[in-house]
Amino acid sequence: MPHERLEDALRSELTALREAGTLKGQETVTVGVLPPQGGKGPRYLLAGEGGWPFLRMNSNSYLGMSRRPEVVAADETATRAYGAGPGAVRFISGTWAPHVELEQRLAAFHGRPAGMIFSSAYATVMGLLPSLISPDTAVISDELNHNCIINAIRLARPRERHVYRHLDLGELERALDTAKGACRRAIVVTDGIFSMRGDHAPLGQIMDIARRFDAVFDEGVLVVVDDSHGVGAFGATGRGTEEHTGSGPVDILVGTLGKAFGVNGGYVVASDTIIGYLREKAPFYIYSNPITPGEAAAAVAALAIVDGPDGRSLLDHLRAMTARLSSGIVALGLETIPGDHPIVPLMVRDTARTSRLVRHLRGHGVLATGLGYPVVPKGEEEIRFQVSAEHTAADIDEVLGVLADAP
Repeated sequence: MPHERLEDALRSELTALREAGTLKGQETVTVGVLPPQGGKGPRYLLAGEGGWPFLRMNSNSYLGMSRRPEVVAADETATRAYGAGPGAVRFISGTWAPHVELEQRLAAFHGRPAGMIFSSAYATVMGLLPSLISPDTAVISDELNHNCIINAIRLARPRERHVYRHLDLGELERALDTAKGACRRAIVVTDGIFSMRGDHAPLGQIMDIARRFDAVFDEGVLVVVDDSHGVGAFGATGRGTEEHTGSGPVDILVGTLGKAFGVNGGYVVASDTIIGYLREKAPFYIYSNPITPGEAAAAVAALAIVDGPDGRSLLDHLRAMTARLSSGIVALGLETIPGDHPIVPLMVRDTARTSRLVRHLRGHGVLATGLGYPVVPKGEEEIRFQVSAEHTAADIDEVLGVLADAP
């Protein structure tokens, strides 16, 4: 057949990924959900596992919003009213009333003048950064930033790109000092919560550094934060890393609807001018369909819950379960990275042992993500646990019990 040589080359690449240990392989398929019972949270049924129920400790659904009746009902009502899909991109005929309401609610939630939604947070970053990075821009980025930031910077091809060691603000400052004579604009970009480790960026200090350098760049210094793992799950009222650090508003904030809010899509909030510019310039917004009207309505319902008394209760419980897991890991004589975010890493620091522990957990009904070399550097291998407000004390104790029995 005409594609044999191409397929031979692709098979060779797949073999190389397998030998390097980075092949993702077959995806786990969820075929059912068992509701909470007996003091335990929901359990998940997987294809090929004979009906065995699994405790899910590898989900971004930090508040369990996707299964809340109010959120599901909002989706169903809007879908009946508007249909299952938007039918077009936004600037043609794909803007529906729930999209506009959601953007207004998100801007108000974050205390910003304006907001806009994208099909995903990945698309948000890919649409945002290249639109704002001119040929005279320097970009300064934390080395552990998410893949979407890395690829957006590659796509944009700024005049200068500086990557500073994780949370090394001295390096960040030196990068700005280096760029000030050659570039008219600087963009400092960072995750709010770093998804591998659950630690957070010191946004107040980053903003202070950016403000000190703002005047030496003709077009100033912008701070862009992707807080997809923070918004809804971090801070006293779920407003993310800004709230937790007391930094005040950063220049441009990116969030997701697909993690703590339990729906789908991404968004950005900023000034009226920046949002107006992005509506005209961001190709991932202009040329892609938005989320469905039903998803937008569901996100509005989820946002209302987070911003009310039920949201406070969920966040209080989430923090309690996170602390229970973290302290329990330490009590077992194991290592974690201290923090308040519901990503709780178990630092194994050995690739083979990480793989064995993940298999042990799965064999005892616990799903968790193992990160080994070369996905992470040697000595940084870990198992990433993600706590949800759906988890109970009994669930956390079950995980700790399985770890205690690990060979």
